[in-house]
Amino acid sequence: MSTTLNAAAAVGKDPADAINLEGLDPALLESKPLYEVQLDALVVVKILKHCREHAPVIATGQLLGIDVAGSLEVTNCFPFTSKSHDDEGQDDMDGAEYQLQMLRCLRKLNYDANTVGWYQSTHLGSFWNQSLIETQYNYQKTFAQSVVIVYDPTRTTQGNLSLRALRLSDGFMDIYQTRKFTMESLVANKLTPTSIFESLPIKIHNSHILTALLHELDEQISLPASLDTVFSLPSSTFTPSVPTDVSPFAPNLDKLELGSETYLEKHLEYLGETVEEHGQEQWRWQGWQRNLQKEQQKLQQTIAKRRFDNQARVAQGLDPVYGDDELQPTSPALTKLLANEPSRLESLIITNQIDTYCKQITQFAGPGLTKMFLAKSVRPEAVAVSQQ
Repeated sequence: MSTTLNAAAAVGKDPADAINLEGLDPALLESKPLYEVQLDALVVVKILKHCREHAPVIATGQLLGIDVAGSLEVTNCFPFTSKSHDDEGQDDMDGAEYQLQMLRCLRKLNYDANTVGWYQSTHLGSFWNQSLIETQYNYQKTFAQSVVIVYDPTRTTQGNLSLRALRLSDGFMDIYQTRKFTMESLVANKLTPTSIFESLPIKIHNSHILTALLHELDEQISLPASLDTVFSLPSSTFTPSVPTDVSPFAPNLDKLELGSETYLEKHLEYLGETVEEHGQEQWRWQGWQRNLQKEQQKLQQTIAKRRFDNQARVAQGLDPVYGDDELQPTSPALTKLLANEPSRLESLIITNQIDTYCKQITQFAGPGLTKMFLAKSVRPEAVAVSQQ
């Protein structure tokens, strides 16, 4: 993640000359709130290839594109450098300098060289951490429309492409600048775990020539008219005229596989560990709160005793012993305790991680039960024999 932080610090240091914007529509140059992220198909393929090659290590990279009236168009990307243990003694190029060199090369080749964010891989949705927030904060401080694309190769193997576009909310950006995540500041800014990040819809854009190729492949495959005929014919029937080993449009029955207990077990294991971390964080904050209540009660008893002594001396016609300053509900110990209130940021992050695991388990369990009922209805005689 250090390479990502270095690259984030280099955002905005584009060595290219100023661009001539004469003749452009002023509405296109106006900055509007983002409502979607448009990824070119080439960008998606590059991200998938980079993340899969480096799995299970976290892979990160830079996103390049342009903001067009609230639609962030990502047209290119490149990976960040990763240093292994064997390369620690070598004088490798610094991450920020590497990024600048890549931008210069892309500019010379007439590619988009405008930084619009970054991407990273994750495993089973385990991407909620302070490093992610710190890096995204640095990007948005430099370019307000920056986003982070999170890709999960493990979830993608279950049949659905797992890509998420996230950016920090404006309210969280304001409170993160002060680095004070106390209960008072959270209530004042109405900050909840779900309001840390904003999730944007992703639209994958294909070029015209790629769209034409897909239509050509689709037309060259003659599928039977009936679904019953599809499953009765051999797989050789779906061989297209294009010379490929596997047809991309042939019916794929891999999604009907029932042996996926490992995927669910890992989710439950990670969920249990995260719940335990959340409990420890709550226990730490509750311990601070108990100490605060004890100190406040001790201070109140001291103030009550001083007031009683003053009233007794006044009744005897003597001057009070304690002045107004000594009767104030404050003390150096209480002030120090209030200043050392534990940050609630980690608790917010863990809560988001728990929510992510729960949603992924729900999304996985629904189709899993459907496949089980489908298998039961297809082979009722086998189920009856097994029950006997």
